[in-house]
Amino acid sequence: MNGFKAALARFPSGVTIVTTRAADGTPHGFTASAFCSVSLDPPLVCVCVAHSARCHPVFAQRDEFAVNFLRPEHADLAMRFASKEEDKFAGGPFRHDDPRLVFVEDALASLECVVHSRYEVGDHTMLVGEVRRAEVAPGEPLVFYNRAFHRVAEPGS
Repeated sequence: MNGFKAALARFPSGVTIVTTRAADGTPHGFTASAFCSVSLDPPLVCVCVAHSARCHPVFAQRDEFAVNFLRPEHADLAMRFASKEEDKFAGGPFRHDDPRLVFVEDALASLECVVHSRYEVGDHTMLVGEVRRAEVAPGEPLVFYNRAFHRVAEPGS
């Protein structure tokens, strides 16, 4: 399936960090470039968490999650959350004021979601979330293309 992976690498996508908290309040999260909107009415989005991800058991049980859209200056943070690192939240720009969720402090946008449905699909669990709240800030997105992070260039630049 090298052709499949190579084809997917040619599709540019935004980069997100998806977060939640375990029942004991411990934050968990992962980097996802496979994010999409599903519906406007009701407002639904979709992210997928790998069964092999350390945080999978938490996301498989919790009913809320946040999706944080990243900026170019978040590339190192995206790499950290894509790793198996133990404490991904140490020293990061996070808001911990919500007892249920964690948000990236200076995210381009953040969505607060309640799980609408879950599907076991191949080696991932697909989470469909109903967006309960959205915050948006000005700026440009971090983009993943051809297995690397990029900035969005304005036309003619």
